[in-house]
Amino acid sequence: MRGSRLLITSGVIILGVAWYLFRPELAFIDKPVSEEFPRETRMQAASEDTPKVLFQGRFHDVAHQGSGLATIYQLPDGERVLRFSDFKTLNGPALFVYLFAADDAHDNATVERAGFVSLGQLKGNVGNQNYNIPADLDLTKFRAVAIWCRRFSVNFATAPLTPSQS
Repeated sequence: MRGSRLLITSGVIILGVAWYLFRPELAFIDKPVSEEFPRETRMQAASEDTPKVLFQGRFHDVAHQGSGLATIYQLPDGERVLRFSDFKTLNGPALFVYLFAADDAHDNATVERAGFVSLGQLKGNVGNQNYNIPADLDLTKFRAVAIWCRRFSVNFATAPLTPSQS
């Protein structure tokens, strides 16, 4: 009797830890976000000082499906913003937005080897969103975006960025 109690208690603890680590319900629950383009830019859009598209690229699948457009804008005040438009990927635990120093990645190792800069936690797995880019970050070096799961070191989706033609 004592052995079966210990076995049941151990099983419950193991299941609780596994649920906490993997958060399987997140795969079925979307976290939508709908951020507008930065406000100061909309007000200046009528003037000659409009945001410039510096880099752009489409997300592709890596470990999970990913779609949408990633665009880096330079705002009239010099700030740079990474914007996701019509973005979608699988939800997961501890997802972050990384700019990394490679042309593209179809695996996890490329992102880890290349070096990366975190722009913060992913705001939502569906929808339009903005991320500020540090002023001193060299965008000729950091040429791709990854949606990265920190908990499991997994690249969910990547968008290789190419310079704008304008």
